Amino acid sequence: MVDVILNLVDMSMFRELSRMPLQDVLDKIENQTLRNKRPELDIRFHRDFEVDLEGDMLEWFDRNLSLDFSKSIIAQKISLEQRAEIGILLAKWCSKSEWKCWEARLFLYVEPSLSKTIENPDQFLQFSIWNNFANALRVTDKKSYSESVVLDWMKRREELGETMEPSEDPRILPTMEAHKSSSESLYIFFDNFQSKDISLLIGREYLESTLWSIDEVALTDKMVM
Repeated sequence: MVDVILNLVDMSMFRELSRMPLQDVLDKIENQTLRNKRPELDIRFHRDFEVDLEGDMLEWFDRNLSLDFSKSIIAQKISLEQRAEIGILLAKWCSKSEWKCWEARLFLYVEPSLSKTIENPDQFLQFSIWNNFANALRVTDKKSYSESVVLDWMKRREELGETMEPSEDPRILPTMEAHKSSSESLYIFFDNFQSKDISLLIGREYLESTLWSIDEVALTDKMVM
Protein backbone atom coordinates (compact mmCIF):
# COMPACT_ATOMS: atom_id res chain seq x y z
CA MET A 1 0.00 0.00 0.00
CA VAL A 2 1.15 3.52 -0.76
CA ASP A 3 0.58 6.78 1.08
CA VAL A 4 -1.41 9.73 -0.18
CA ILE A 5 0.56 12.81 0.88
CA LEU A 6 -1.02 16.17 1.70
CA ASN A 7 0.82 19.38 2.53
CA LEU A 8 -0.50 22.78 3.57
CA VAL A 9 1.58 25.24 1.56
CA ASP A 10 2.23 28.90 2.32
CA MET A 11 1.61 30.26 -1.16
CA SER A 12 3.09 33.70 -0.58
CA MET A 13 6.41 32.07 0.27
CA PHE A 14 6.09 29.59 -2.61
CA ARG A 15 5.55 32.44 -5.08
CA GLU A 16 8.53 34.30 -3.64
CA LEU A 17 10.88 31.34 -4.11
CA SER A 18 9.48 30.56 -7.56
CA ARG A 19 10.38 34.08 -8.67
CA MET A 20 13.79 34.25 -7.01
CA PRO A 21 16.85 33.99 -9.32
CA LEU A 22 18.15 30.43 -9.18
CA GLN A 23 21.61 31.57 -8.17
CA ASP A 24 20.10 33.25 -5.11
CA VAL A 25 18.22 30.06 -4.23
CA LEU A 26 21.38 28.00 -4.66
CA ASP A 27 23.48 30.40 -2.57
CA LYS A 28 20.89 30.41 0.20
CA ILE A 29 20.77 26.62 0.23
CA GLU A 30 24.55 26.37 0.46
CA ASN A 31 24.84 28.87 3.32
CA GLN A 32 21.63 27.57 4.93
CA THR A 33 19.94 30.99 4.96
CA LEU A 34 17.08 29.63 2.85
CA ARG A 35 15.90 28.20 6.16
CA ASN A 36 14.82 31.73 7.01
CA LYS A 37 12.41 31.46 4.09
CA ARG A 38 10.35 28.65 5.55
CA PRO A 39 6.99 28.96 7.30
CA GLU A 40 6.75 28.04 10.95
CA LEU A 41 6.02 24.36 11.47
CA ASP A 42 2.79 23.35 13.16
CA ILE A 43 4.43 21.23 15.86
CA ARG A 44 1.46 18.84 15.90
CA PHE A 45 2.56 17.60 12.47
CA HIS A 46 5.59 16.37 10.58
CA ARG A 47 7.10 17.84 7.44
CA ASP A 48 10.25 17.10 5.41
CA PHE A 49 13.46 18.05 7.17
CA GLU A 50 15.44 21.04 5.87
CA VAL A 51 18.60 19.01 5.33
CA ASP A 52 16.77 16.42 3.21
CA LEU A 53 15.07 19.01 1.01
CA GLU A 54 18.30 20.99 0.66
CA GLY A 55 20.07 17.85 -0.52
CA ASP A 56 17.31 17.04 -3.01
CA MET A 57 17.37 20.58 -4.41
CA LEU A 58 21.15 20.54 -4.76
CA GLU A 59 20.89 17.25 -6.66
CA TRP A 60 18.28 18.84 -8.96
CA PHE A 61 20.62 21.77 -9.63
CA ASP A 62 23.47 19.33 -10.40
CA ARG A 63 21.28 17.56 -12.96
CA ASN A 64 20.31 20.84 -14.62
CA LEU A 65 23.54 22.81 -14.99
CA SER A 66 22.46 24.28 -18.35
CA LEU A 67 19.89 26.52 -16.66
CA ASP A 68 20.18 30.30 -16.71
CA PHE A 69 20.94 30.85 -13.02
CA SER A 70 20.30 34.59 -13.33
CA LYS A 71 16.62 33.86 -13.90
CA SER A 72 13.91 32.38 -11.70
CA ILE A 73 12.55 28.87 -12.07
CA ILE A 74 9.37 30.16 -13.68
CA ALA A 75 11.43 31.97 -16.35
CA GLN A 76 13.35 28.84 -17.40
CA LYS A 77 12.68 27.05 -20.68
CA ILE A 78 12.58 23.54 -19.26
CA SER A 79 10.34 20.49 -19.51
CA LEU A 80 7.21 20.06 -17.43
CA GLU A 81 8.90 17.20 -15.60
CA GLN A 82 11.87 19.36 -14.62
CA ARG A 83 9.57 22.15 -13.51
CA ALA A 84 7.41 19.73 -11.52
CA GLU A 85 10.41 18.14 -9.78
CA ILE A 86 11.72 21.42 -8.40
CA GLY A 87 8.16 22.66 -7.83
CA ILE A 88 7.40 19.78 -5.47
CA LEU A 89 10.59 20.48 -3.52
CA LEU A 90 9.79 24.19 -3.25
CA ALA A 91 6.20 23.46 -2.22
CA LYS A 92 7.37 21.04 0.46
CA TRP A 93 9.88 23.65 1.61
CA CYS A 94 6.96 26.07 2.00
CA SER A 95 4.83 23.49 3.81
CA LYS A 96 3.50 24.30 7.27
CA SER A 97 2.42 20.72 7.89
CA GLU A 98 2.13 17.34 6.21
CA TRP A 99 -0.42 14.56 6.61
CA LYS A 100 -0.09 11.17 4.97
CA CYS A 101 -2.06 7.96 5.09
CA TRP A 102 -2.42 4.61 3.38
CA GLU A 103 -4.88 4.85 0.52
CA ALA A 104 -6.93 1.95 1.88
CA ARG A 105 -7.53 3.74 5.19
CA LEU A 106 -8.67 6.91 3.46
CA PHE A 107 -11.90 5.19 2.45
CA LEU A 108 -12.63 4.86 6.15
CA TYR A 109 -11.66 8.42 7.03
CA VAL A 110 -13.08 10.32 4.08
CA GLU A 111 -15.85 8.49 2.24
CA PRO A 112 -18.49 8.48 5.04
CA SER A 113 -18.35 12.30 5.16
CA LEU A 114 -19.09 12.66 1.44
CA SER A 115 -22.36 12.47 -0.43
CA LYS A 116 -20.95 10.12 -3.05
CA THR A 117 -19.05 6.85 -3.15
CA ILE A 118 -15.35 6.88 -3.94
CA GLU A 119 -14.83 4.34 -6.70
CA ASN A 120 -11.02 4.07 -6.73
CA PRO A 121 -7.98 5.39 -4.83
CA ASP A 122 -7.00 7.75 -7.67
CA GLN A 123 -9.89 9.97 -6.62
CA PHE A 124 -7.92 10.87 -3.51
CA LEU A 125 -5.65 12.86 -5.83
CA GLN A 126 -8.57 15.14 -6.76
CA PHE A 127 -8.87 18.47 -5.01
CA SER A 128 -12.68 18.31 -5.23
CA ILE A 129 -12.72 15.26 -2.93
CA TRP A 130 -10.66 17.02 -0.29
CA ASN A 131 -12.48 20.33 -0.64
CA ASN A 132 -15.84 18.59 -0.16
CA PHE A 133 -14.41 16.71 2.79
CA ALA A 134 -13.10 19.92 4.37
CA ASN A 135 -16.52 21.51 3.96
CA ALA A 136 -18.16 18.50 5.62
CA LEU A 137 -15.86 18.81 8.61
CA ARG A 138 -17.01 22.38 9.21
CA VAL A 139 -20.38 21.17 10.47
CA THR A 140 -18.95 18.81 13.08
CA ASP A 141 -16.30 18.85 15.78
CA LYS A 142 -13.10 16.86 16.19
CA LYS A 143 -14.45 14.46 18.81
CA SER A 144 -17.67 13.70 16.93
CA TYR A 145 -15.81 13.15 13.68
CA SER A 146 -13.23 10.84 15.27
CA GLU A 147 -15.92 8.84 17.06
CA SER A 148 -17.82 8.42 13.80
CA VAL A 149 -14.70 7.05 12.12
CA VAL A 150 -14.13 4.50 14.88
CA LEU A 151 -17.79 3.44 14.91
CA ASP A 152 -17.79 3.04 11.14
CA TRP A 153 -14.63 0.93 11.36
CA MET A 154 -16.25 -1.29 13.99
CA LYS A 155 -19.37 -1.69 11.85
CA ARG A 156 -17.33 -2.66 8.81
CA ARG A 157 -15.44 -5.29 10.80
CA GLU A 158 -18.66 -6.76 12.13
CA GLU A 159 -20.16 -6.90 8.64
CA LEU A 160 -17.11 -8.88 7.55
CA GLY A 161 -17.58 -11.27 10.45
CA GLU A 162 -14.45 -10.06 12.24
CA THR A 163 -14.24 -10.09 16.03
CA MET A 164 -14.23 -6.96 18.12
CA GLU A 165 -13.05 -8.78 21.24
CA PRO A 166 -9.54 -7.72 22.33
CA SER A 167 -9.06 -11.12 23.96
CA GLU A 168 -9.49 -12.76 20.57
CA ASP A 169 -7.45 -10.27 18.56
CA PRO A 170 -4.73 -8.27 20.39
CA ARG A 171 -4.59 -5.81 17.47
CA ILE A 172 -8.07 -4.46 18.13
CA LEU A 173 -7.23 -1.81 20.71
CA PRO A 174 -4.01 -0.54 19.04
CA THR A 175 -5.82 -0.29 15.70
CA MET A 176 -8.74 1.52 17.29
CA GLU A 177 -6.36 3.98 18.90
CA ALA A 178 -4.54 4.47 15.58
CA HIS A 179 -7.81 5.32 13.81
CA LYS A 180 -8.74 7.72 16.60
CA SER A 181 -5.37 9.48 16.49
CA SER A 182 -5.23 9.65 12.66
CA SER A 183 -8.76 10.96 12.29
CA GLU A 184 -8.19 13.64 14.93
CA SER A 185 -5.02 14.82 13.23
CA LEU A 186 -6.81 14.87 9.87
CA TYR A 187 -9.53 17.07 11.37
CA ILE A 188 -6.93 19.49 12.75
CA PHE A 189 -5.06 19.48 9.43
CA PHE A 190 -8.12 20.59 7.48
CA ASP A 191 -9.14 23.06 10.13
CA ASN A 192 -5.82 24.79 9.37
CA PHE A 193 -6.61 24.65 5.64
CA GLN A 194 -9.01 27.53 6.18
CA SER A 195 -6.09 29.90 6.84
CA LYS A 196 -5.44 32.76 4.42
CA ASP A 197 -3.18 32.06 1.41
CA ILE A 198 -2.79 28.38 2.34
CA SER A 199 -3.12 25.84 -0.46
CA LEU A 200 -3.29 22.06 -0.54
CA LEU A 201 -0.46 20.14 -2.21
CA ILE A 202 -1.74 16.69 -3.22
CA GLY A 203 0.47 13.77 -4.21
CA ARG A 204 1.28 10.15 -3.57
CA GLU A 205 4.32 7.99 -3.09
CA TYR A 206 5.85 7.00 -6.45
CA LEU A 207 3.50 9.36 -8.31
CA GLU A 208 4.90 11.02 -11.43
CA SER A 209 6.02 14.53 -10.55
CA THR A 210 3.80 16.11 -13.24
CA LEU A 211 0.69 14.62 -11.61
CA TRP A 212 1.12 16.45 -8.29
CA SER A 213 -1.29 19.34 -7.86
CA ILE A 214 -1.96 22.40 -5.73
CA ASP A 215 -5.65 22.96 -5.13
CA GLU A 216 -7.52 22.58 -8.42
CA VAL A 217 -4.60 22.76 -10.85
CA ALA A 218 -1.39 20.97 -11.75
CA LEU A 219 1.59 22.11 -9.70
CA THR A 220 3.36 23.27 -12.84
CA ASP A 221 0.50 25.67 -13.60
CA LYS A 222 1.33 27.48 -10.36
CA MET A 223 4.84 28.12 -11.69
CA VAL A 224 4.20 30.41 -14.64
CA MET A 225 5.03 34.05 -15.33
